[in-house]
Amino acid sequence: MAKTKVEAGICGFVTEIEAISEDMKHVSFRVNTDCEKIKNLSEKLGSFDAYNEIKDGFDGQLFKVIKAELTGCCSGCAASVRLFKSIQVAAVVALPKNIYITITK
Repeated sequence: MAKTKVEAGICGFVTEIEAISEDMKHVSFRVNTDCEKIKNLSEKLGSFDAYNEIKDGFDGQLFKVIKAELTGCCSGCAASVRLFKSIQVAAVVALPKNIYITITK
């Protein structure tokens, strides 16, 4: 299992992601969020073959769902990247490591 917390930025929304894999290949999600767009996205997430997702990258099933659900300014939401990285950690093909994004002007 991989647990991830995303504080998305100026919107103030927080998303908690649990990526679960019982066979170190197929990954499903539990998502808790106060963002309606991420909540709608999470309702469309099924089980994903981690190896296919890694192989296919932006052409994988996960990013197809993300692209359909996160439109406009939400297209760049950090939660989408965390979903993808959580698949890798849950399937034990990547080690957990925090990601930091710092934006300045």
